[in-house]
Amino acid sequence: MNLTEILSSRVDELLARRQELETEVASPAAPKRANFPQKLQELGALQKTLEPWERYLSLASELEENKIFASGEDEDMAELALEEIPALEVKVAKLEEEILDRVLEDDEDVDKPALLEIRAGIGGDEAALFVADLVRIYQRFADSRRWKAELVESSESDMGGYKEAVLKVTGEDAFRLLRYESGGHRVQRVPSTETQGRIHTSAATVAVMPEVEDVDFELNMDELEITAMRSGGPGGQSVNKTSSAIRVVHLPTGISVKCQVEKSQLRNKEMALNLLRARLYEIERTEKEAARSEQRRSQVGSGDRSQRIRTYNWPQNRVTDHRLGANFSLEKVLEGHLDSIFEALVVADRQDKIANLNPA
Repeated sequence: MNLTEILSSRVDELLARRQELETEVASPAAPKRANFPQKLQELGALQKTLEPWERYLSLASELEENKIFASGEDEDMAELALEEIPALEVKVAKLEEEILDRVLEDDEDVDKPALLEIRAGIGGDEAALFVADLVRIYQRFADSRRWKAELVESSESDMGGYKEAVLKVTGEDAFRLLRYESGGHRVQRVPSTETQGRIHTSAATVAVMPEVEDVDFELNMDELEITAMRSGGPGGQSVNKTSSAIRVVHLPTGISVKCQVEKSQLRNKEMALNLLRARLYEIERTEKEAARSEQRRSQVGSGDRSQRIRTYNWPQNRVTDHRLGANFSLEKVLEGHLDSIFEALVVADRQDKIANLNPA
């Protein structure tokens, strides 16, 4: 079975599922059912796959027609057809990859906003400065794609870095791409405080989670301890005189989150609840992934937070992605130019999924 046959087979399944969902949500009683929002979400996700498929069929048909004209007896038509074929082939191939990625997708949360938790590891203040570098890299990458990147929580270090920072990134394909950032990030450079020019190695970990709503994961407010407190900066310095910071503790698990980036207590509470919901949902996602991990375990996109995925080497001006075994320009990465890395990761992930296909 070739790729076109695989695509057709998978799309047929999705078309059948869309028809089933459309029938369900069209029922007068559907809005009263508890799973109605989930059905609408699934229907919307299916449409994101099937709309490009319809364009793909149209372009593929146009390409075949041009090939027929190109081999015909009408020389003028053949010449025009030959001129159009290369551009059509590029468009068809691009759409084929886009649809293939969609139909092979095994993460139901792929279209949600992304929450990036970036924490300093070994290296003390230097690791905290590295976290700040990573935050800027992701913010610049988000800007380049016209995404919205919002710092929803941070804990500053004495030297101006972050012991921990949480970024919320919203935009088309935000979580789909940024999920590849989950894992260990290592930096090698000479710290500003180093007097003998020795290279130090520091580390940070990145956890990427989908932001979820009540429809995806409902918090039991009876299990939460919510406390208002004054916001604090480095060294415990008070940022404002009002108790706008919010801490939320999930009593069954002991998981605690704090948000103090906004002056509004209500807004900080909303952000804290969203972050807690995402963390609890991620635990559930991880358990599900572990149950099916033997089915497909790929180094690319595995999301193992303990796995060292990338090294940023300042003296040699290079970034090494260990999953790809490839080097990239540190200067460009620092400016947020991550497209070439993500393109390579997506291709590797696609090839891995295709290799693991076992069509009936």
